[in-house]
Amino acid sequence: MHELLQRLLGKRGVKVDELDQEEKKVFEGWQEALSKSELTTQDIKNFCQSQIDIIETKWADYGLEQNKKAELIPYHHVYKTISKVVDSPKQMRESLEKNLLQLIEQ
Repeated sequence: MHELLQRLLGKRGVKVDELDQEEKKVFEGWQEALSKSELTTQDIKNFCQSQIDIIETKWADYGLEQNKKAELIPYHHVYKTISKVVDSPKQMRESLEKNLLQLIEQ
């Protein structure tokens, strides 16, 4: 999974040293989760839920522009999908993996 994250960040042109504090916190959480020797399904669920909570908090912020809120919709969708898939059968996991790879290749 760590390779997928690196490929996605590279594709998006994201440089870690240019992230703001909130983004760095999220990235560090990703790094911690992905660098564990054994990643449990509970770790994945917790991570996804924390990201969902961050997004929903931003949506509740009246000071944030609507276009910025709209940009968060795909992320919210991906985290929700991952959360649902963690406990699903192998076939659903394969479908999610294909979907994530397609997002990387876009």
